[in-house]
Amino acid sequence: MTITVLRPGLLSNFQDLGRFGHQHLGVPVSGAMDSRAHRLANLLAGNPEDEATLEITLVGPTLQFHTAGCIAISGAQLNPTLNDKAIPNNRPITVQAGDTLAFGTRTSGLRAYLAWHGGYNLPEVLNSRSTYLRGHLGGYQGRALLKGDTLTPKACLDPTNLDQLQEQLWKLRVYLPAILGFTPKHTIRAIKGPHTALFTEASIRDFFSSPYRISTDSERMGYRLGGPHLSLQQPKTQLLSEAISFGSVQVPPDGNPIVLMADRQTTGGYAKIAHIITVDLPLVAQAMPGEHLQFTEVTLAQAQQLDLEREAAFDRLYQTLKPLRELLEASAIPA
Repeated sequence: MTITVLRPGLLSNFQDLGRFGHQHLGVPVSGAMDSRAHRLANLLAGNPEDEATLEITLVGPTLQFHTAGCIAISGAQLNPTLNDKAIPNNRPITVQAGDTLAFGTRTSGLRAYLAWHGGYNLPEVLNSRSTYLRGHLGGYQGRALLKGDTLTPKACLDPTNLDQLQEQLWKLRVYLPAILGFTPKHTIRAIKGPHTALFTEASIRDFFSSPYRISTDSERMGYRLGGPHLSLQQPKTQLLSEAISFGSVQVPPDGNPIVLMADRQTTGGYAKIAHIITVDLPLVAQAMPGEHLQFTEVTLAQAQQLDLEREAAFDRLYQTLKPLRELLEASAIPA
């Protein structure tokens, strides 16, 4: 009862919601770059939101299933196929032994998330199954997938009634509120950072009015941006290092901002001009190198309200998916 990696894809690695509580030891949080898509895939596969999913970057893997199960894919549209037939994102899909999942050419976004009902059998490292690639920690042997790897699910489905189960799953109405869907946008909302006042007025104005291009030197640790250079009023200002969070926008001495992402360092001493609001972090995670981001300022109260609206939408979706969970749980068997 396994899954074989026939082709690994560009950077396929397992992530959950992150490795919290260890930053004081220098251990990054990691976790899904697009937590919205990660959570959505899990819910549509009948899983808890913090179950590990396979984060797929740009070029998807080819996987062969040797057992029956249910999958869901959310996030980037990488045109997945099952046995060479197109399958949709954001729907529960049953698979049986011998089926092959593959991905085609990217249509939109950068990262997709593959959830398996019951989750994948991965060891917990510091209370998380997330892969920290630089530290070779967590996930599947602390690395991205390679050709020939064998994945083991924690649960499978009874293969005798898959057709009937898939028919029942197709009949379920899955309504995704707009705030949970993926619509590529390049206008990113941000609040002023703790050090905004240290920057020149021109720099603050430029940051919130000019487009910034995502550098090819961007990855899970941070997105380097190119655009108008940002300057401190006192260029030689020295700051004490302090904790770093997902979405902080640091500005090193070269004046080019860096958006800190899931594998960010735990502390940093560069001035932070802004912080991207939580609701818009998935938009950044789905943006490609070469694309442009335009930042617009919102207040803390507005950011908090949007976050509450998103969480309320997730709660409603969880409630409406109760019939899906019941169908899958009734068909599940231990792997």
